[in-house]
Amino acid sequence: MLLIPAIDLKDGRCVRLKQGDMNDSTTFGEDPAAMARRWLDAGARRLHLVDLNGAFAGKPVNEAAIKAILREVGDEIPVQLGGGIRDLDTIERYLDGGLSYVIIGTAAVKSPGFLKDACSAFGGHIIVGLDAKDGKVATDGWSKLTGHEVIDLARKFEDYGVEGVIYTDIGRDGMLSGVNIEATVKLAQALTIPVIASGGLSNLDDIRALCEVEREGVEGVICGRAIYTGDLDLAAGQKLADEWVEG
Repeated sequence: MLLIPAIDLKDGRCVRLKQGDMNDSTTFGEDPAAMARRWLDAGARRLHLVDLNGAFAGKPVNEAAIKAILREVGDEIPVQLGGGIRDLDTIERYLDGGLSYVIIGTAAVKSPGFLKDACSAFGGHIIVGLDAKDGKVATDGWSKLTGHEVIDLARKFEDYGVEGVIYTDIGRDGMLSGVNIEATVKLAQALTIPVIASGGLSNLDDIRALCEVEREGVEGVICGRAIYTGDLDLAAGQKLADEWVEG
């Protein structure tokens, strides 16, 4: 079970949002590269970056901060990024710059042909981000709810050749209310590719609950607000997950 720290970028700073609301953000750091080093030193084995401005603008915005993080991390651990990725040139530029995985969210739902082309051109490097509320997929920085069922879309994208799915329950994101284990497992059971849980992680009890369902195909969890507020110690959480597997 991978605990993947999230670094959400807004105007070059590290922030956390509540339920995706850009007007409800808390700044946790002015130096994204230093934040990346903090999580690396705490034992992170992958980083999750989000270009929040990019997600709303539909194009990369926080590239300077992203480059600084990639310089800091080097090839120590994989880094994945989502937000504002709408064309193949952007994907190529990011991957050439040192990213391991590119996360496609809104564009995957609105332009499935683009996702298919991306998987064909950059096989092994494309992850789909599916953000949902009550089982329905949301797009455009969570501002629009579609009629698409999460499982139906995920199966379609699996056929395209995506590397994995990040499933976010937007009703829980940033709320420290616990991961939606039931919905995450239901999705993982419907797929053969790994699922990464996101939204609501709050404490070690959530880690234990996720470890119990890892064999269903839940590969990891995005760690957001809880590791910034101190509700969850990243190193302790990863140690618990490792011991669970060994036990």
